[in-house]
Amino acid sequence: MKKRSTILVLFLGILGLVLIRYFEENLFYDPLSLFFKNGHLDQELPSFKFWKLMGFITFRFGLNCFFSLGIIWVLFKDKSILKFSLVLYLLFFLIFGVLFVFLLHNSNTGNYLPLFYIRRFLIQPILLLLLVPAFYFYKHTEK
Repeated sequence: MKKRSTILVLFLGILGLVLIRYFEENLFYDPLSLFFKNGHLDQELPSFKFWKLMGFITFRFGLNCFFSLGIIWVLFKDKSILKFSLVLYLLFFLIFGVLFVFLLHNSNTGNYLPLFYIRRFLIQPILLLLLVPAFYFYKHTEK
């Protein structure tokens, strides 16, 4: 890829992640967002439609994954890194998705921090922030 197109794709990937975050309240169903934002942690969880919530969390994770994998591809241009990243994303989604469902149904009132952090991991591109430095270190130490 030419340098200009690389920078453009990198910019579009970052812009995509920013827009997901900026328009989150309009794009995604998430009654837990306001609950955690307002600090009502000593109350019970708000009512929600389970399948709708899970669908939108999956959709948001998928969008973040798409843009994150695009950024990883542009930065490293290595199919093995891209495949490894995709496997990690799927594995983490499976693990944290199961934990999220479990905690959603079994969290005690006032003990919502594990639910908060697992939800945060699912809806934010945190894995990208961990993978980019790790792959950069890997690429620069393998020589």
